[in-house]
Amino acid sequence: MRLEIVAVVCLIIIVGVSAFAPKLRLATPIVLVVIGIAISIIPGVPPIHVPSELILAGVLPPLLYSSAINLPLVDFRKNFGAISMLSVLLVIVSALVTGFLLYMILPDLNLAAAIALGAVISPTDAVAATSIGKRLGLPPRLIAVLEGESLVNDASALVLLRTAIAASAGTIALGGFGGVVVDFAYSSVLAIGVGMIVGFVTVFFRSKLHDSVLTTAVSFVIPFLAYIPAEAIGASGVLSVVVAGLYTGHMGAKHFSASTRISERLNWRTIQFLLENGVFLLMGLELKDIFLHAVRGSGSDNLDAPQAIALGVLAALVLFAIRFGFVGPLLAFQRARVKRKLDAGLIGPRTAANDASLEEETGWRGGLVLTWAGMRGVVTVAAAQSLPEETPYRNQLILIAFTVSIVTLVLQGGTLPWIIKVTKLKGIDETADHAEFATLVDELRGAGLRVLESPSLSLPGGEEVDEIVVERVRSDAVLRSESAWERARTEADRVEPHRQYRVLRLEVLRAERSALLDARGRGVYSSRILVRAQLMLDQEESRLQQTDGSDSH
Repeated sequence: MRLEIVAVVCLIIIVGVSAFAPKLRLATPIVLVVIGIAISIIPGVPPIHVPSELILAGVLPPLLYSSAINLPLVDFRKNFGAISMLSVLLVIVSALVTGFLLYMILPDLNLAAAIALGAVISPTDAVAATSIGKRLGLPPRLIAVLEGESLVNDASALVLLRTAIAASAGTIALGGFGGVVVDFAYSSVLAIGVGMIVGFVTVFFRSKLHDSVLTTAVSFVIPFLAYIPAEAIGASGVLSVVVAGLYTGHMGAKHFSASTRISERLNWRTIQFLLENGVFLLMGLELKDIFLHAVRGSGSDNLDAPQAIALGVLAALVLFAIRFGFVGPLLAFQRARVKRKLDAGLIGPRTAANDASLEEETGWRGGLVLTWAGMRGVVTVAAAQSLPEETPYRNQLILIAFTVSIVTLVLQGGTLPWIIKVTKLKGIDETADHAEFATLVDELRGAGLRVLESPSLSLPGGEEVDEIVVERVRSDAVLRSESAWERARTEADRVEPHRQYRVLRLEVLRAERSALLDARGRGVYSSRILVRAQLMLDQEESRLQQTDGSDSH
């Protein structure tokens, strides 16, 4: 079958599953993996193999960048302790324990190569977990920790993988543990430096461009501008991409125009959607190729495919146990730390509601969900395929890694909604959210009204402002504030004049849009004027929908 036909079919599958899976209360990534497996085992379907370099260097950088620019730096910083422990220390512990276990079971496997596979199966993929968690209303703190962990742990795992491979090849003596630590630290520190430089330079350059199309086009190469130089100097390209993405996402609010931010958000959401779901479908499609290679290698390596699958299941259970034992003490430490800050008044007043929320998120309920959400994904499969050809049991090790990914995705991911319901974790309090939003809008309104109340009020060119214009701008600010507070009121207290305004204005916009289409059909106006009018109506409709909360993105 021609490549373009395959691409079209895969895109149709991705969009179709993404549209219908949530209605069936299923996680899209899990459904795509199962569909991919089902397609791969159909008689006559050829084995599908994608080079690991294409995933690690072509897909992973933009995928991580798209996640990083959308992760608020304040959330990352607030949960940095938990994120760093899970994404660095837990990865190292998991790699060492599972690596030593495989080293004891497989006689021909040296310790460095075993740890390399341990590094492969250690990082979690939070795509399925966060998609389920957001739909079922997990607390924002847990969502932020899961997203932050999945961003950083790929980097730490790949750095550890490269170090272990170098040790296996004799470049670094594994017995000289200091050399391993130095190599790990070197890769990480340089990657952070490269990511910061790329982020600073690209934000500065893009801030000088005044065309949102150009700035968004430049953003498409930023992941590779961060990845390629870092890898060239022996640093972690993945970590460099994450740092550049976090910096860009944080500084974009200050240096980019509104149209640039809107365009970039929409385009990167689309890219993220296609890459995330595409790689899960690819995981399933690669099953036949991975299994056949493992079967062909059975004769010489004294480890057949069923035994490799059994070792994969064992490794998945060991990883779950390690995570379970790690998360409990971590959350206890986090709970004590946050309570100290609440007592000191560093993060707001200490209230019964805050204590209850903290207990839920860092107690046994939050711990169980955080443990259960430790699924493995496409990075595990791709990284396993990057193991050197001379590695003993290489084909079977790839099958072990694939088994770990599938078992954790299907079993843990498939039962995660049930775990969330059983634990009865309370997610976002929408009433409190609306009240907090309205309070912020009031603060913004105050800053804006101070401009209108200035005795020296004038336009940038020195032109005096008509009082009628000032009152109109003031009324718009007041209307926005009252609209925000209206959503924070209970149904009994809500007077709804602003909701009626929005609904009525949307009806007027629909009539205007119908008139625009009629004018276009008559051919009376030039196309550029019609496009300008279309954009005007679209922008106002989008603004009204966002104010109403009907478009969360």
